[in-house]
Amino acid sequence: MMQNILHYLLQINLSYLFQGIYLFTIFFVVGLVIHEKRDPVKTISWVLVIILLPIVGVIFYFVFGQNYRKQKMFSRKGLKDIAFIDKIQEEQLLSFSKNKLGKHVRSDFRSIIGLLLNNSKSLYTENNSVKILNNGGETFDHIVDAISKAEVYIHLEYYIFSDDKIGTRIQQLLIEKAAKGVEVCLIYDDVGSWYLKSTFVQEMRQAGIQVYPFMEVSFPWFTRKVNFRNHRKIVVVDGKVGFVGGVNVADRYIEGDPKLGFWRDTHLEMVGDAVRLLALVFQMDWYFVSGKTFEPLDRYLPPFGKVGDTAVQICSAGPDSDWASIMQAYFSAITKAKKHIYISTPYFMPNESILTAIKTAALSGVDVRIMIPHKSDSAIVYWSTLSYLAEMLEAGVKFYFYEKGFNHSKIMMVDGSFASVGTANLDIRSFEDNFEVSAFIYDDAVTQELERQFHADLLNCRLITLHYWERRPFINSLKEGVARLFSPLL
Repeated sequence: MMQNILHYLLQINLSYLFQGIYLFTIFFVVGLVIHEKRDPVKTISWVLVIILLPIVGVIFYFVFGQNYRKQKMFSRKGLKDIAFIDKIQEEQLLSFSKNKLGKHVRSDFRSIIGLLLNNSKSLYTENNSVKILNNGGETFDHIVDAISKAEVYIHLEYYIFSDDKIGTRIQQLLIEKAAKGVEVCLIYDDVGSWYLKSTFVQEMRQAGIQVYPFMEVSFPWFTRKVNFRNHRKIVVVDGKVGFVGGVNVADRYIEGDPKLGFWRDTHLEMVGDAVRLLALVFQMDWYFVSGKTFEPLDRYLPPFGKVGDTAVQICSAGPDSDWASIMQAYFSAITKAKKHIYISTPYFMPNESILTAIKTAALSGVDVRIMIPHKSDSAIVYWSTLSYLAEMLEAGVKFYFYEKGFNHSKIMMVDGSFASVGTANLDIRSFEDNFEVSAFIYDDAVTQELERQFHADLLNCRLITLHYWERRPFINSLKEGVARLFSPLL
């Protein structure tokens, strides 16, 4: 009898002990979240997750919720080109202060040049030729052609690199070029390319191609690395031609998706000084994954003769930088709009700053049109995106559902004079957690060509009116509300 009583008392004491440890852990982690002094909306979201999902919420916070922007995820001290960038940045800032830099850029958007010089050392270039590539077929035709002509080096960086038909075609071409003495380097994101077979990678390495995964993660042993992904898509050939935009290496970008249908996307091919800046972004990422540098710089950053007059800034952003530079550039461009803003994004979950800027522009009489896919590849992201529509429609923003398939383009055009094409979605993850890159273009001709394509895509869209949206089923509104709670965390 005495043994049973002691056993019972021990169970009670252990129960209280575990409850005490659990409560202490919850309060401690909640305290950490509050102490970070981040966006109140994101703070509240994490507090709710931690409290409502015992244990799981704490694990999710330490895996996905850490804020590493100010902690610098890696050191760049070994990169000699940093001093080179710093020197040019200082010279350009001085010229900008004297109104000598970007004097051909429309006055409304000149301040964005200074913003990007300050927040990300994004150098300003004017000697460029820019070609817009629509969809995967056209994009891969141009990339394959450029790779085929490579003589010195080929540098590639992708979030998704698949071992399907187009992936194998590019792999074999890279192997052929490596056999001819061309330097070939490839970075693929370890989570985005999770299904890439090791044998496929090994074939390239055996052929002399240098291949590295970005922030390798071994499941199920989660680490903070899983949350910070390299979402960039960059190709640089001989430092002479570069590619950037939304297209990954996968068959669906050519053939479409069995569930979503036709895959619409936008990419850029550039020749000129902006290519050198793309090359530098790749070099920094290469140093991150390999610890190696490229020397001499003249080999990788060859000088150009006159190739065009399109003004471009290449901006890279990520959790390793002090500022959310791409987001700040979007905010600045939106607030400077006088006539119209056209946006195409597959995922629309903006932070409060961008949300307010868009609504303010629309309420001020600016024609704001946002195109999102009618179908999505993620249910929670889809419902979270829809949760923003009501308040945006009330402010006068025109929303369009792209119904031909899945529109993966990440583009913004403002007043026919300023445009952005890149890898960043209009969501919090792209602004804060992912490593992204965008080309900011100060050019009427390129911007207006993008706008013509945008208007062509509108023919495959359905305009969503406030009257229609207010009549949607209550269950849909409920799904949106629940998904909205998680939007700062997605």
